[in-house]
Amino acid sequence: MTQISPAQPAPAAFRPGPNSRAITYIIALTDRLRVAIFQEDDLSIISRVNAKGEVNLPLVGPVRVVGLTVEAAQDAIERAYQDGRFLRKPQVTISVEEYAAREVIVQGQVVSPGRVSLPIESGMTVLDAITKSGGFTDLAKGRAVTVTRTNPDGTKSVSTIDVQSAMVGKESASESEASMLLLPDDIVFVPMKFL
Repeated sequence: MTQISPAQPAPAAFRPGPNSRAITYIIALTDRLRVAIFQEDDLSIISRVNAKGEVNLPLVGPVRVVGLTVEAAQDAIERAYQDGRFLRKPQVTISVEEYAAREVIVQGQVVSPGRVSLPIESGMTVLDAITKSGGFTDLAKGRAVTVTRTNPDGTKSVSTIDVQSAMVGKESASESEASMLLLPDDIVFVPMKFL
């Protein structure tokens, strides 16, 4: 995989386990969450993650949860109640009531370019996204597929991947590159080959 600009590694939560595409869920903007506190029914709420990445909780106010795993968000809320001296040892449980839409964009020389929905709690690879888009056209340059990703700090990174070699089963680094997991809002571009 050729790095055109500095790329940041995917968060650990998005890395697959061995022989698995399962990922740990990361809370996103507009997710609707149920926040329950054991034996504190009056503090339990259902709230949508707002544009600032926060949920507004009784007594403590807004707590930032976007970009956190469910477990990390539970810890953050427990700390907020402890730091505010409202509860000594709160036991918070979060469940996602409604998931925000997660998509990647596939452009260029594929049969059906457009948006492709990502599965909620499993990953989608570059090869999967191209396959969901109908595969390469006859004019596709499958050895130079790019993935553009916006990093958490706002910078963009671009990776060039040889998907075509992975599709035909050639043993090389391209197979692992083509199995790179995509993140929401990634842009996959298949260029046209020169005739």
